[in-house]
Amino acid sequence: MNIRQRTEEEEKTRLSPFAQLSLNSKGREKAEIKCEIRTDYQRDRDRIIHSKAFRRLKHKTQVFIAPEGDHYRTRLTHTLEVSQIARTIARALKLNEDLVEAISLAHDLGHTPFGHTGEKVLDNLHPNGFKHNIQSLRVVDLLEYHENRPGLNLTFEVREGIINHSGENVSSTLEGQLVKYADRIAYINHDIDDAIRAGVISSKMLPSDCVKILGDTHSKRINTLITNIIMSSSGQNVIKMSDEVRIQMENLRNFMFENVYYNKKAKKEDDKAEYVVEQVYNYYFKHFDKLPEDTMLIYKDTLATKEDIICDYIAGMTDRFIVNIFMDLFVPKAWDKI
Repeated sequence: MNIRQRTEEEEKTRLSPFAQLSLNSKGREKAEIKCEIRTDYQRDRDRIIHSKAFRRLKHKTQVFIAPEGDHYRTRLTHTLEVSQIARTIARALKLNEDLVEAISLAHDLGHTPFGHTGEKVLDNLHPNGFKHNIQSLRVVDLLEYHENRPGLNLTFEVREGIINHSGENVSSTLEGQLVKYADRIAYINHDIDDAIRAGVISSKMLPSDCVKILGDTHSKRINTLITNIIMSSSGQNVIKMSDEVRIQMENLRNFMFENVYYNKKAKKEDDKAEYVVEQVYNYYFKHFDKLPEDTMLIYKDTLATKEDIICDYIAGMTDRFIVNIFMDLFVPKAWDKI
């Protein structure tokens, strides 16, 4: 029995009857020889962490575009906070932490530069729309490379958790359901922290009922939400919150939309960001041959449309990369004497 097999056997006795065992994975689209040390979910996590798309998250907007200061969240730090929250809950409920971590680390790989602002522009420009969760799956299925072949060839459960982490979608595994809750817990609370730091809101503005039930500090609110999920979901084949806590979390989320996500001060650069994304998209639509050769090689033997390819290229850009592209394409350069 090798180390992987020993881990798989240990999961049978340690994890909840409702957990997704590594041994019971539906597997990969392309069969592979199994690792002697790591389970399939551990292997998925490692591929995600070593991907270029994961590294690019450090220069992608969470809420505040080009913030002044080193302490505002980026898409990468958001991802790490989601992973931490999800693993804490998974351990308490005896779910598969490796699966939870893999889904958490990959759930936002498809996010555009300038966060949801960039997503909105591409959604309007692409004839079939653009959603970051679908794009995240596209990243791991096609756009990233593993061993010189398209896609990371991840397991079914990780892929299914990625696409179902947002919207009305519900994952078929408790681990996937858990990541969806962890994502919401993370972004509501760290966005409050960033908005207070930016002077967009103050702690006194938070709804009194939310403060009373969830807590009056960042750590208290997160602790309340995590604890409530654990208590409400323990011993059950579903991830849920109590009605009281769930309602107050939704109230807090609605407060953030009204006072931060749609706040003119917080989003003062959004019009510029929208313009940059739109102009870059239109340029490549008119000058499709200007896309990098290595980008075009990805689509050999695929049915990708012109719009798909341009959206893939732009969605993969960091904030500063698309700004540099825009400057190079549209801003005149100083004339050098020959």
